[in-house]
Amino acid sequence: MGSKKTVKIGALTIGDGHPVAVQSMLNIEAHDAAGCVAQARELEAAGCEIIRATVPDHEAVKTIAALKEAVSVPIVADIHFDYKMALESLAAGVDKIRINPGNIGSDDRVKAVADACRQKGAPIRIGVNSGSVEKEILAKYGSPTPEALVESALYHVRLLEKHDFDDIVISIKSSDVRTMIAAYRLMAQRCDYPLHLGVTEAGTERMGLIKSAAGIGALLADGVGDTIRVSLTAPPVKEVYAGFDILKAVGVRKKGVNMVACPTCGRTKIDLIGLANRVEDALRTCDKQITVAVMGCVVNGPGEAREADIGIAGGNGEGLLFKKGEILRKVPEEALFDELMKEISLL
Repeated sequence: MGSKKTVKIGALTIGDGHPVAVQSMLNIEAHDAAGCVAQARELEAAGCEIIRATVPDHEAVKTIAALKEAVSVPIVADIHFDYKMALESLAAGVDKIRINPGNIGSDDRVKAVADACRQKGAPIRIGVNSGSVEKEILAKYGSPTPEALVESALYHVRLLEKHDFDDIVISIKSSDVRTMIAAYRLMAQRCDYPLHLGVTEAGTERMGLIKSAAGIGALLADGVGDTIRVSLTAPPVKEVYAGFDILKAVGVRKKGVNMVACPTCGRTKIDLIGLANRVEDALRTCDKQITVAVMGCVVNGPGEAREADIGIAGGNGEGLLFKKGEILRKVPEEALFDELMKEISLL
């Protein structure tokens, strides 16, 4: 899965068969160190494996230092145009720099960042999207096509390779799902650097998740991608949950509960939707590698969900508790959740 080259981000390694990492970005004001730390801790508790923070000025570097003291998750400094912010963030202990070398000015500035990253053992993520493609490349292709995105990213890569720096991660995001998929597939053919996947500006939690699942999921199924971010107009912790859900859905990460539930029909006599949501929420942080079934009736219960490690099937005011297709016992509807949780705790 993923690239042939490995890159270390703090204690985390990506690429060359290592697990696909889930990341998110802080959305608290960059100067609010206490707020950023609180949100980073929330992300860490949710399982986030890489946290990015914007560093627009000197004051924001203090937040980087505070984050490094507060959490063990690798921290990425998001730098746009001021290369000095990259150097200061590295001095503050940041684990990775997100910067486009072509945007920071003269070649000596690029060399300064590359040299500092090499000294600190910090990789650089090059991040190209539809709105950042250079004018000359846009003129060549007429629009931010997949080929244009790839050419732009490789231009920035060459600026770093010129200074013998190849500790690089690449992202080439687009808000258009088809463009994003095509661009990453093309990039995977052109280089061995780890790829960070994402549909940029994907939208609200509902539509953003659908776009991200379509784009990221298609690439992961192809074996493309080493880290992911589900960009949502929603609290960052929702991005983390969505990221792991996509990895589980594609079968890339097995850790945690795989839940199956029927879509309900006229046979359903219990509040299956409410029960399924309650079970999903309760098991979100469960690390057991098990399949849990929440089914609406005996027709779709032990039979259709035979392979589930544990499950429940609704009846009329009651339900069946079953394990690997074998019925354990009948349970009153109001006790179904508690009895299911009890059995899961014993697995």
